[in-house]
Amino acid sequence: MLIRKTLIASSLMMVCANATAGAFQLNEHSASGLGRAFAGDAAIADDASIVARNPAGMSKIKDAQISGVVSYIAPDVSISGLSASNGSDIKSLNDNSIAPSAVIPAGYFVLPIDERLTLGGGAFSNYGLSTELNDDYNAGQLAGETSLTTVNFNLSAAYKITEQLSLGAGLNLVYADASLVRHFGETAFNLPNELEAANLEGDDIAFGWNIGALYEVNHDHRFGLSYRSQVELDLEGDYSNQLPTMIGGLQGKVLPGELAITLPDIAEFSGYHALTPALAIHYSVQWTDWSDFQELAAYVEGKEDAVFSKTEDFSDAYRVSLGASYQLTPTMMIRAGIANDATPTNSAHKSISIPDSDRIWYSTGLSYSPNKQHKIDFAVTFIDGESVSFEERDDLGQTWGFESHGDASLAAVQYSYTF
Repeated sequence: MLIRKTLIASSLMMVCANATAGAFQLNEHSASGLGRAFAGDAAIADDASIVARNPAGMSKIKDAQISGVVSYIAPDVSISGLSASNGSDIKSLNDNSIAPSAVIPAGYFVLPIDERLTLGGGAFSNYGLSTELNDDYNAGQLAGETSLTTVNFNLSAAYKITEQLSLGAGLNLVYADASLVRHFGETAFNLPNELEAANLEGDDIAFGWNIGALYEVNHDHRFGLSYRSQVELDLEGDYSNQLPTMIGGLQGKVLPGELAITLPDIAEFSGYHALTPALAIHYSVQWTDWSDFQELAAYVEGKEDAVFSKTEDFSDAYRVSLGASYQLTPTMMIRAGIANDATPTNSAHKSISIPDSDRIWYSTGLSYSPNKQHKIDFAVTFIDGESVSFEERDDLGQTWGFESHGDASLAAVQYSYTF
């Protein structure tokens, strides 16, 4: 019974950890923003994707516009074994690719109603992850197949208070879907590594809100400030495993499971400054309230008390970015940017399912506008992550040591049409 309870709780914990790790807070909202490492994104408002960053910025868009973007993420995340308390071959813990590539679409519209009021909306993602290890992986209880998908449907309104100040607000409907498979791995029990130790699927719909302000000193200088609320999710779904009943397993029986998690709130301050008619610089400081993420508690049907609780002790994280844009020709603009993206995790709570670390973004991109109606944006980014070493203990008390390193290459294309 104890093994069954801890495996249920562990599987729920892995879904939550993947959902709320700093490395998996998605910023890929636009190609126009990606080309400058999202520097200045709460202030620039160069297309309808401003809906995802600052609703007040919609006041800068004077005509109805739709915009669609597709981002491609190619992670390069590897882990190497350093130790195994059960005597397992540490080389068997090596895996050169635990995170598959992903395609992230997004879409937006902005509709000016009159000279002061503007409406808009969008569908995009703020969180997501997918990691995969082989079914017979020796440390199979710590990581296997994990996926989290979130979609944020955002309706917003902006109102131009004065010629300099605009305010905006939005309502968000967030859909989250998570799935997880863990295997028993190498243990003292005479059971195959690939035996399914946990299989969980769950989803939920929840609501949040966001607000923003845009202050224009003049045509060449402006500042943006935005805030996106936390979103509370109750992931409910089916849990099962293939473990024999003699060690507390379910042998395929389905058991309801639930985990309440909070996606943290986000605040961003941005600045935009046109130094010449062609050259502008921009910057952003983004804060994510990870300090609210202190503990995980998992429940199963029929139990009032949590079957598992774990202290995470995350810290608030900051992402600082700096970029520039240059109007090369009347129809073409080029961009570049760099960002420092800090992790909220600490060494005591790292996991191979969330191999998070501090990262540096290197971005470049361009816009092509053949006329006032059509605009196409392209961008590429390389994310350089640090190597980290840590130990992790599974539900049977076995300790495993790892070194992980994660980089990523990103590319995005965006098309905007102005009516």
